[in-house]
Amino acid sequence: MNFRVDLKIIVFLILFYLTNQMKIYLIIMEFALLHELAHLLVGIILKFKPQEMELMPFGFFITLGAKIEDYNKHILKSNMVQLKYIFVAIAGPLLNFILIIILSYTNLKFKQEMIYANLILLLLNLIPIYPLDGGRIFQSIFRIFLGKKTADKSINILNNTCIVLLTIASSIAILYFKNIAILFVLVYLWNIVIRENKKFEFEDRIVKT
Repeated sequence: MNFRVDLKIIVFLILFYLTNQMKIYLIIMEFALLHELAHLLVGIILKFKPQEMELMPFGFFITLGAKIEDYNKHILKSNMVQLKYIFVAIAGPLLNFILIIILSYTNLKFKQEMIYANLILLLLNLIPIYPLDGGRIFQSIFRIFLGKKTADKSINILNNTCIVLLTIASSIAILYFKNIAILFVLVYLWNIVIRENKKFEFEDRIVKT
């Protein structure tokens, strides 16, 4: 399995250091690794093959390869791969939810910070923006019921709608909580949406030509 590092993480490390939020950032990254390992474990159970892991500004991302026979098992307008992707995507947020419950009954030194880190990871990954877990779940559901072409168009619309609503909500939250970290997360999400928009437009042009 290959390993890559998104160099934007250096910028985020500097920003969190300058705003005295390095401790919580490192705690978030530690639990983000456990989050991704949950995806990996369920993926291996479902016979996916790990291909690449990438270290990103707010966590890790593992690329999983499916078996050819799963593509040949049709489910409505898609195949078995999309159904398996749903279970893999759910695994990470589910682990964070379980950890929140477990940690709430402990007396660990950084209990509140660890609960906060898992809550952030849970909420962030359930945002229906692809390729976050929430977006992946919606994409697979859309592909099963609508087919790939309509599903990809729908997820692109969902991405852009969510980022606009999040920008409004985040602006209010920044003014209320005076927490600049919210801005970092928003910038990260905008980067994801812009990248996915370019990818969608490129693939759409190829289909039309």
